[in-house]
Amino acid sequence: MMLQISGSLSSIPGNSHNRYVGVWYNKIPVQTIVWTANRDNPIIPLDGAGLLAIHGDHGDLIIYGKDQNTSLWSANVRVSSPNNSVIAKLLDTGNLVLLENNGSSQTVLWQGFDYPSDTVLPLMKIGLNRRSGLNWILKSWKSHDDPRSGNFSYEIDPNGFPQLRLSGLPEITSNSHRSFVNNKDETYLVYTVPNGSVFTRGVVDESGTFQRFVWRDQENKRTEVSSNPSEWCDYYGQVFKCGPNSNCDPYSNYNFSCLCLPGFEPKFPRDWSLRVGGAGCLRKSGASTCQKGDGFVRVARVKVPDSS
Repeated sequence: MMLQISGSLSSIPGNSHNRYVGVWYNKIPVQTIVWTANRDNPIIPLDGAGLLAIHGDHGDLIIYGKDQNTSLWSANVRVSSPNNSVIAKLLDTGNLVLLENNGSSQTVLWQGFDYPSDTVLPLMKIGLNRRSGLNWILKSWKSHDDPRSGNFSYEIDPNGFPQLRLSGLPEITSNSHRSFVNNKDETYLVYTVPNGSVFTRGVVDESGTFQRFVWRDQENKRTEVSSNPSEWCDYYGQVFKCGPNSNCDPYSNYNFSCLCLPGFEPKFPRDWSLRVGGAGCLRKSGASTCQKGDGFVRVARVKVPDSS
């Protein structure tokens, strides 16, 4: 038995004709998608219409393509009792939830906020749950019109002292409040907005940039309030940035942010002259930074990129 949920399966604006189950703002005139269920398993138009349904036997939320004997995506849950009913509900927060009704109360069987796409909304967690094994990670789209999982993520690294993978925390506006929780069960970052009419979201885009936007009704447009990485040196570890045995200094007086560490020189001087520092530096032949054998040289105003 299949119970169909009323509504349609939408295509992504742009060049894509594939169809998805997604969530977007209702009161913003520009379609702004904040969550996608079947991002990596779209419904192909040539295969016919899709179906979003609740399975009548075990209560799972399922997306079917042309073949309704094989699912393209599912929430992968089961009701605790076959006598309990299940409903799907889209909350005002943007969270799509699956509720199990046992007659006297309702419990959340599954929620979309546990499986973010590329966008974080108020009350959505970024981090991990050590008990359930859930890892709340943002993953970029493949491109601006392809919601498949892309090459960049925004997540908390629990090794050492927990830290966000993208360098630095995005700024939080006066309209929102950020909380960080770290205990034996969970480590996560969450933010809230006291005024529910303020539409704010954070997005990791296909270039690896994390941006925070606020929709302003007075101007009828979205406004970017922060962006990370905010400096060239924040792009740690990428090939076209500073390589091994070098230091990135955004305030360098040499019109190039990459500087070799004391006792080292550019591996490829020509690249260095073209402001390409990805190959890094090599130890200077015959040079000794320490005048009397082994020792340590102080390198000031640097930060370690990973605490693990």
